[in-house]
Amino acid sequence: MGAKVLLVDDDPDIASLLKDELEEAGYEVKLCDVGDEVLGVLHSFKPALLVTDVMLPGIDGYSLITHMADDKQLRDLPIIVMSALTTSRSMFETIPQVKAFFSKPFNTDEFLEAVKSALAK
Repeated sequence: MGAKVLLVDDDPDIASLLKDELEEAGYEVKLCDVGDEVLGVLHSFKPALLVTDVMLPGIDGYSLITHMADDKQLRDLPIIVMSALTTSRSMFETIPQVKAFFSKPFNTDEFLEAVKSALAK
């Protein structure tokens, strides 16, 4: 198995599609669909990359990333953000951990390239 990826999305269709694509590309993937459980899963699963939606039950993606920045074990973890809210892109552009932002729907080939690139850095 390749690098570990934590995928956080409360839409089961998108989560399933991306999980399948990532696993087919050789990554080990864990799904999480509740925002307020993510920090605990990050500490127990220890992924090399976080892929997260912005709108989540329990905590939004921006607040999640803010909490991660305050945690010395998580502050350098690369992140890919995805959202149906294209206007939220600007919120994440200045965060060094965020390596890519995808507006839903998006091209899965471009997404996989972004994953590869984020893990290579």
